[in-house]
Amino acid sequence: MMKPFLKYVIGVIPKIKCKRPYSSTCMPEFDIHYYCNPKNAPEIENNIKIRKGVGDLGRVLDMYKVFKVTIPSNDLYPSVKNDFFKEISLLPNKTHPAVINNDDVQVMHEINKKRDFSDHKPLEFSEITRRMNLVRTDKLGNTCGHKSYYFLSELAELEEALIKYTVRKLVDSNFQFVSVPDILPSTVLENCGMSINTDRTQIYCLDSVHHGPDLCLSGTAEMSLAGLLMNSHHHAKDLPMKLAAVSRCYRAETSNVIEERGIYRVHQFTKVEMFIATTSDQSENMLEYIRKTQEDLFTPLGFNMRVLDMPPHELGAPAYRKYDIEAWMPGRNNYGEISSCSNCTDYQSRRLNIKYTDGEETSYVHTLNGTACAVPRMLIALLETHQDPKGKIFIPEVLQPYINGKKYITKNNLVPELKLLKVKR
Repeated sequence: MMKPFLKYVIGVIPKIKCKRPYSSTCMPEFDIHYYCNPKNAPEIENNIKIRKGVGDLGRVLDMYKVFKVTIPSNDLYPSVKNDFFKEISLLPNKTHPAVINNDDVQVMHEINKKRDFSDHKPLEFSEITRRMNLVRTDKLGNTCGHKSYYFLSELAELEEALIKYTVRKLVDSNFQFVSVPDILPSTVLENCGMSINTDRTQIYCLDSVHHGPDLCLSGTAEMSLAGLLMNSHHHAKDLPMKLAAVSRCYRAETSNVIEERGIYRVHQFTKVEMFIATTSDQSENMLEYIRKTQEDLFTPLGFNMRVLDMPPHELGAPAYRKYDIEAWMPGRNNYGEISSCSNCTDYQSRRLNIKYTDGEETSYVHTLNGTACAVPRMLIALLETHQDPKGKIFIPEVLQPYINGKKYITKNNLVPELKLLKVKR
């Protein structure tokens, strides 16, 4: 019997106290004492190098000399401040000492054994779903184009079962769920560490002429949840604050890599995301907590996976440390990433002005995020692992209560296969 959901949501998220209303003139409070201290230059330069990121420390230090002179009257020189802050914002977060010398991925451990397919050759997801008429990824006409999909019949039900299962597990772990917007100001995305309007951006930006300036589609609920806490102040006793959301995620990224074919990398998909704001001395433990939560979520689903400690060059600019979990996809004969979790320390909170008070001391919170369920890749792992040569898919026991007790997915005969007709214009 499902517990009432609303009681977990209403009244449990502390009221957010804004120290000041959001304004485009609000400037982040970067750790200038660290980044602009010449004694730290070798460490910072090395960090930029091993992270393979952008950022020019020499330019930051040169601009800081000008910025210091204008501080007493910086309101008269907004361009100086803007230029300096823009340049320093390009520098990546620090890197955890335990991984700073790692040149490659470190496998921490494996979970579940690989299924034995000695009796038959496993099929790849696209072939399984083609035979069972469960997915439509081509011949979409004018509907949604390249890198899109329809889930049909029981596969659409399995998607909903995955989401409901994940939500229930997180609610039972005292995560507070938030329904989030998918359209955000570009400043929120940039302050979370995303690049906007660059050659390699993953972000869809709306047409400013018709839809208003500086609006973007969210790539993950992490951005919306971080934006919810923007310009807020908390008490240490109320932390950690554990939030989660189900949202659509929009990614402009494309790939021609054969391992990322089909629905592995798409332009929009559903994801359940975890987000935690905590004190500085708790964040490393909270990263381990998120990783353990992910392992507890995925283990009962029955596919083999490995947990990875990622090297510096695999860290995005906000991340201090990151773990990935890859699932074995037997039809592809390869591992594929199904989740990640990151400790961003105060990289995002300094940009978003999220603080906490502990006694007499005020500090910036540390933010962490983690994938609880990215639907397309989870479905690839599930169908390829639990396929049956007789043409059905076994549903893991933990998901069966969320899909009307069904034990198997069978061929879809309800939604007809698509047939294109030639229309003379």
